[in-house]
Amino acid sequence: MASPARDLREWIALLERERELVRVTAEVDPDLEITEIVDRVVKSAGPALLFENVKGSRLPLLINQFGTERRICLAFGVERLDDVAGRLEEVLELQPPQGLVDKVRKLGTLKSIADAMPKSVSKGACQEVVLEGDDVDLDALPIMRCWPLDAAPFITLPAVITQDRETGVRNVGMYRMQKVDRRTTFMHWQVHKDGRADLLAAPDGRIPVAVALGLDPVTAYAASAPLPKHVGELMLAGFLKGSAVQLVPCKTVDLEVPANAEIVLEGWVDASESGLEGPFGDHTGYYTPPEEFPLFRISAITMRRDAIYPSIVVGKPPAEDEWLAKATERIFLPAIRMSVPEIVDYDLPTAGAFHNCAIVSIRKRYPGHARKVMHAVWGLGLLSLAKSVVVVDEHVDVHDYEQVFFHVCANVDPKRDVVLTDGPLDQLDHSSVLPSFGGKIGFDATAKGPDEGTREWPPEIEMTSEVRARVDARWAELGLPALGRARRP
Repeated sequence: MASPARDLREWIALLERERELVRVTAEVDPDLEITEIVDRVVKSAGPALLFENVKGSRLPLLINQFGTERRICLAFGVERLDDVAGRLEEVLELQPPQGLVDKVRKLGTLKSIADAMPKSVSKGACQEVVLEGDDVDLDALPIMRCWPLDAAPFITLPAVITQDRETGVRNVGMYRMQKVDRRTTFMHWQVHKDGRADLLAAPDGRIPVAVALGLDPVTAYAASAPLPKHVGELMLAGFLKGSAVQLVPCKTVDLEVPANAEIVLEGWVDASESGLEGPFGDHTGYYTPPEEFPLFRISAITMRRDAIYPSIVVGKPPAEDEWLAKATERIFLPAIRMSVPEIVDYDLPTAGAFHNCAIVSIRKRYPGHARKVMHAVWGLGLLSLAKSVVVVDEHVDVHDYEQVFFHVCANVDPKRDVVLTDGPLDQLDHSSVLPSFGGKIGFDATAKGPDEGTREWPPEIEMTSEVRARVDARWAELGLPALGRARRP
């Protein structure tokens, strides 16, 4: 596959060459209508859409750029998302070199990390147009109201840039932004998010904020990645792209933003200024109710002369964000194995809205091993918010939900194998008794031994490899048709 695109324009051109994008010239309404169009297209695995005539704005709107497995792989320039994980695994497993060849290989890896660090430049295309003061006008952007009960239009695909005022560590996160007026939005910084931590750490309770819209797809993805606070999202983007993200100084705040962005919003968030944000139709499939969040006061908007506005619709899965989540699932498997080496694989089902369920396969070695892994998962970064964890043996394909469900039904004694506990939950979870805190459940669907209080455990039914190979070789001779995936009743 081709190398990752350097900016949004190159990405759109690639999508067009690959017949993965449709330009829509008819006028469309950003108030609900685009959502209905996009929701149908996404759920039928349709193309990316570039709406060139959006009611109320001169800017075109790009959406569904990440909406299929093929497009997310195109974004990273790989055949499979696991290939991206392989690059990260090479870095995580760096050990002192043993010989000359090993030294050369390790030096190459270290150089690629050094080359991935963001680079400052003096100017960028994102500042071809600069609007300050009274010229700041969010009404010029085709910001969508996605669902009928949404409180207002929301910016849904931003890269929000903040900085820890004391340490200087940069954070890039993806947080929805409800439009309040021409120069103001809310900033949806949930209790577990690093942007909120940066605001709380500010000595005067006030921080500069920059919002980049319309980035190359890898950098846009990196803004959504659940990285530890000390690991830079832009460094990760540079490493995955194979070239550093170039940064240009903002015009009105002391921050740097990606030079290749289509649109940049600059301004301030003050902890003393807040209001009721929401409701918002979220990726949980439900509306999140109104809640208190800080206001973002915009001091400048900069953009390309012919800027393209990016958006995304979240809602009942599957939606476009499914593939951003799947990218994270695959890319971060090596990091999870570094912390819990017995994990073979894991899956975050789309229907589980990313944080409601985690399925984990393990190399089981001792009694209670599955329970140990459950608690380890509940201690891993944003996986700590998982509401349920299902643990299966290493031979079970965690991505085959029928196979997983078979082992849950077959191997779980509810009295012995179900773990009930409580802990932190995603702030968007509406089912918990308390906000951001509630019950958790774990299922040990592994095979059990006598030391776990079972009778003799029977073997699973499986044909011998010899007979399978013999039938494979004779299939054509038997005059039988080629078989696809078995039909399920």
